[in-house]
Amino acid sequence: MLAVAGAFIGLHYRQSRDEAGQTLERIREHGGDGLLLRGDLTRPEDCARIVDDLVARSGRLDVLVNNAGSPVERSSLEDCPLALWQECLATNLTSAFLVTQRAIPHLKTSGRGAIVNNLSLSVQTGGANGAGPYAIAKGGLQVMTRTLAKELAPHVRTNAIMPGVIETRHHQIFTNPERMEQYRRETPLGRNGQADEVASTVLFLVSDAARFINGALIDINGGRFLR
Repeated sequence: MLAVAGAFIGLHYRQSRDEAGQTLERIREHGGDGLLLRGDLTRPEDCARIVDDLVARSGRLDVLVNNAGSPVERSSLEDCPLALWQECLATNLTSAFLVTQRAIPHLKTSGRGAIVNNLSLSVQTGGANGAGPYAIAKGGLQVMTRTLAKELAPHVRTNAIMPGVIETRHHQIFTNPERMEQYRRETPLGRNGQADEVASTVLFLVSDAARFINGALIDINGGRFLR
């Protein structure tokens, strides 16, 4: 969607090169262009390199979507090994900090810089079924969102999305079909979400249509959690 809107896309991946390449092919089929950026975002040097490589190729950086994340594996807090705790924080929180810090100077000079952080419904509900370390890391990203919204304004807007249950590979890995059906029944709209419904919200938040939105946390969950 960003490519169709005219953006040159820096498409990061860690190990899913084939899937990243397929996404870039789709972008080009729709008249856009982009660059594949491989890196482990838990490594500061990789974070710096991918930002630098994108800016070297495109000449500028207007939008940053911090979308990397994973529960890694499920564990209660009581039984959570320190190594798993640290990996969850590195994957879901520190990675966004490192990439954002490197990107800030470019976003400031853009004239229309925008950051969107991908949180989770679990920020509001807590990490059920062994997703506590993941939820806590995403909670830290929520606070980082609002901190950046204050620190970087008026040069850069920072917002966040909080998806509910979206039918992506994430749930193919971490959620069984029975639980997905349970989630569907618990959602007032009567279904789980689709990836394009998240993407369209990101597109809105980085566009001029949202130019007075800063520090917002946008629910995308079909009404499954109503504050």
